[in-house]
Amino acid sequence: MIRRTALKLFGALAALPLGATVALAEAPLSVVATTGMIADAAIEVGGEAVEVRALMGPGVDPHAYRQTRSDIVALANADLVLWHGLYLEAQMEDFMRDLAQDGGVVAVAEGLPRDLLIGHDDYDNKFDPHVWMNPELWSRVVVTVRDALIEARPEAEAAFRANAEAHLAELAVLAKYTAGVLASVPDDSRVLVTAHDAFNYFGKAYGFEVVGIQGISTESEAGLRRISELVDMLVSRNVGAVFVESSVSDRNIRALIEGAAAQGHEVVIGGELFSDAMGEPGTYEGTYLGMIDHNATVIAGALGGAVPDKGMQGLLN
Repeated sequence: MIRRTALKLFGALAALPLGATVALAEAPLSVVATTGMIADAAIEVGGEAVEVRALMGPGVDPHAYRQTRSDIVALANADLVLWHGLYLEAQMEDFMRDLAQDGGVVAVAEGLPRDLLIGHDDYDNKFDPHVWMNPELWSRVVVTVRDALIEARPEAEAAFRANAEAHLAELAVLAKYTAGVLASVPDDSRVLVTAHDAFNYFGKAYGFEVVGIQGISTESEAGLRRISELVDMLVSRNVGAVFVESSVSDRNIRALIEGAAAQGHEVVIGGELFSDAMGEPGTYEGTYLGMIDHNATVIAGALGGAVPDKGMQGLLN
C-alpha cells in the first residue's frame, strides 16, 4: 500500500499549476472528519484556523459506509484526520488504523472511560458507539478534538482553548434543556421505539426505555419474530408513537405500525430523528446543537411532554 506521506506529497504537487511556487504563508489546518458530528466539533473548536471536510453527509449511515477513491485522497492529504472509533465506521476500521501508522489520525471516542460506555450485547470488549446522544458525554469528545487540533497546530493553542470553552458552555446549556424537556414526559410514556439501537446513551441519561428494531449496527437484520414481538409490546403497553431515523430505512417501523393496526391498535410516527447523521448543511439541524435540540424536542412532544414551539432557541424548523 502507498503510505500516507507519499500520497500527501503526490496530492500536493498534483494540485499545483505548472510554474507555480509553494506559498510560505500558513494555510488553514486541513481536517477531514468521518461524521458530521465530529466535523461540527472541529469547526466549533478550530474556528478560522481550520478547513474541515466531513466524509459522511446527511442521511448517510456510518455503519455501512466505505471510503471512496476521493475519500482516500482527501484523507491522505489532510493535516489531521478525525474519526469516531468504537467500531462505528466498521467498514473503514482497517483502513483508518493503517492510515494512523503515519500519525495525524485520531479516533476521538476511543479514549472515553470504559465505565461510561455501554457494552455491546453480542461482542466482548465492543461498545455502543453512539455516545453523541448524551451531550455531557459528547463534551468529552470535544475536549479530545481540541487536544488533537492543538497537537496538529500548537501555535493556535490559545484560540483552540477559547473556542472549546465557549462551545462546551453551549453544550452545558443544551444538556440542561434536554434533561428538562424530557423530564416533562410522563413516566409511563417513556418508551422510545426506533429503527436501530442508536439511543441507548440517551435512554440511560434521561430515564427512557429504548427499543431498537435492529441492533447497535444497522448491518444487523430484524426478523419476522422480532417484528412480531415488538408489535405485541406496542399493543400490550399502549405505546402510541414510534420514530423513524434520517439515516435508516423506515421499512421496519412501518411494519410495526401495520402489525399494530391489524390488532386494532393505532400507532403513529412521532417524528424523524437524527441518529447517525445530522441534518442538512447550513441549517440549525445540521449542527450538533440543532441535532440534539431537535431530537429531544420531537421525542418529548410526541410522547406527551411539554415543549417550546421551536425548541431550545426557537430555531427548529
